[in-house]
Amino acid sequence: VQLQASGGGLVQAGGSLRLSCAASGRPFGSYAMGWFRQAPGKEREFVAAISLSGGSTYYADSVKGRFTISRDNAKNAVYLQMNSLKPEDTAVYYCAADLTYSDHVPRFESRYDYWGQGTLVTVSS
Repeated sequence: VQLQASGGGLVQAGGSLRLSCAASGRPFGSYAMGWFRQAPGKEREFVAAISLSGGSTYYADSVKGRFTISRDNAKNAVYLQMNSLKPEDTAVYYCAADLTYSDHVPRFESRYDYWGQGTLVTVSS
């Protein structure tokens, strides 16, 4: 599957952005999906994930209550709505796909089979 992330940009602290990830290739409903991010000089970290049905989600503590992950299987897309952005949210954001038959929510990088190219989010103070 090929993943294409978009929607990044420059935003002031307190603002909002919506990231999108378009998937092509295998049937989208076969994948749990996740978002990760990598800030300058830091390791990539988990942000949020959603099960293949969309019925279950999981968030990193640092974004809980501010970010919302969702998916539209008819459009082969997953989204990350980011509200109340903070300067520490500045990073390259990656979407990832976990080929699975179970309706679980993968939290670890090692579970994911495919990765998008990343989209840069910059939050100014």
